[in-house]
Amino acid sequence: MGAENESAVTEFILEGFSGLDQSLQLFLSLVLLLIYLTTVMGNATIIFLVCVDHRLQTPMYFFISNLSFLEIWFTSSTSIKLFVILSSGRRTISLSTCFAQCYFYSALGYTELVLLVVMSFDRYVAICQPLHYAAIMKPQLCIHLVVATWVTGMTLSSYRLVLVYRLTFCGSNKIHHFFCDNSPLFKLSCSDTSLLWKIDSVLLSLVILVSLCLTLVFYMGILFCILHLPAASEKKKAFTTCSSHLITLAIAYGSCIALYVRPSEDVSLETNRVVALLNTVLYPFLNPFIYSLRNKTVILALNEAIARATMQLFP
Repeated sequence: MGAENESAVTEFILEGFSGLDQSLQLFLSLVLLLIYLTTVMGNATIIFLVCVDHRLQTPMYFFISNLSFLEIWFTSSTSIKLFVILSSGRRTISLSTCFAQCYFYSALGYTELVLLVVMSFDRYVAICQPLHYAAIMKPQLCIHLVVATWVTGMTLSSYRLVLVYRLTFCGSNKIHHFFCDNSPLFKLSCSDTSLLWKIDSVLLSLVILVSLCLTLVFYMGILFCILHLPAASEKKKAFTTCSSHLITLAIAYGSCIALYVRPSEDVSLETNRVVALLNTVLYPFLNPFIYSLRNKTVILALNEAIARATMQLFP
């Protein structure tokens, strides 16, 4: 980026939702705060329960707890700044903070896509190979899969930071979005971004579509196995579990495809903002309820934890 960047633009202004009435912005900030706190508390509860309850110390809940940990940071990477914007009107963000936000948003997003593939593989083995499940999904393999997931996500996102760092900003510093993403930064840059648009779009599309195809392959295998289960009760239980997972997959991949799996220049900033809200606010909010808090084992563990805490506080 160099000194030319530093002297031209030292901070950006996030103009997402600036056209809304001030009272509406304040109301939305309170709604966002409520959703954010619920998201953090819900996902933190899942992590806590998996750590303390032996019934939840299985590969499936190990992966779900990692997803919960990821979701806390993923929604925090954008929601905190959006809350500040809506509640106080402070829209400025420094270059370094903007680039860091862009990196962590994409890194956590990539990590989540890879983790969803791992989780679908875990469900495939559990349903289609139940007798070999314990032998295949050993704790060591689960840890290796999670580590590989995080390393892959962070590595894939590094290129986006390099792309953004190469841009020069010598004109307007107003980003028409509520967080720093590549698309609005490319539109704002006075550099020639035609090649960067193509590289970013191709790599994003490749990651999203490959992970989606792998996930669908595993779930198609799961569906085939479910149809061949002998007992109706087993079919119902498997269908219930998989259907809830598919809801979150539809939101996650649907928002990603709407935002990124087409030439980025063709995506309007208005569409980008609305769909990004689904991706960064609604999806992390729904995950705890869909994956865990509807599960009888999790509810039982939660009730027991509350009962123990109550006994300690009020003996």
